[in-house]
Amino acid sequence: MLENQATTDRRTYMASTATAPAGIVGLAGCIGGDSTGTLATQVTDQPGDISDFDSCVVTIVGMWLGSEDAEAGDEAGEEPADREYYEYDEPQEADLVDLQGENTALVDEREIEVSTYGFLQLDTDGVDATLEDGSSATVEPPGEAPLTFNQEFDIREDARTVFTADFTPVKRGQTGSYVLQPVPDRITVEYDGD
Repeated sequence: MLENQATTDRRTYMASTATAPAGIVGLAGCIGGDSTGTLATQVTDQPGDISDFDSCVVTIVGMWLGSEDAEAGDEAGEEPADREYYEYDEPQEADLVDLQGENTALVDEREIEVSTYGFLQLDTDGVDATLEDGSSATVEPPGEAPLTFNQEFDIREDARTVFTADFTPVKRGQTGSYVLQPVPDRITVEYDGD
């Protein structure tokens, strides 16, 4: 019941943006401009409570990109305006236990329109987590919103932008459950081949 509700809420959140998913690598996001660059999105995990876990596999199904002046909204369900959704060709899984330190996992790479973007949001579709003692754990994104990374970045013509989104599970008091939280000061943006 809760799983179905979470899926419905995520789909409702996606549908309410009134943008069409773009799942074809190389074509997504190119509408309205001839110049494109490459956006490589990768994820990593820093501090938090990851040491509690034997595995913490997050499924990522897509992302939103907000224009330079767009507001990312908030965790209370306020929806951002002026953003575009990119659905991944296939759901991507990342085990945060394996992504500590300098380790990262590439979840998407695509050509998009040259522009300055104000934020990136990851659309997650569940977390399968096992604690060190072998028991399962409840790990959820904050509220009904996607994981939001408020970091401005550029897509430059014929260059590759690598956006590393850092997030980690953090225990909710004495409840035994965890929330996925972005780590703002660990977000990195690098430009290759400029």
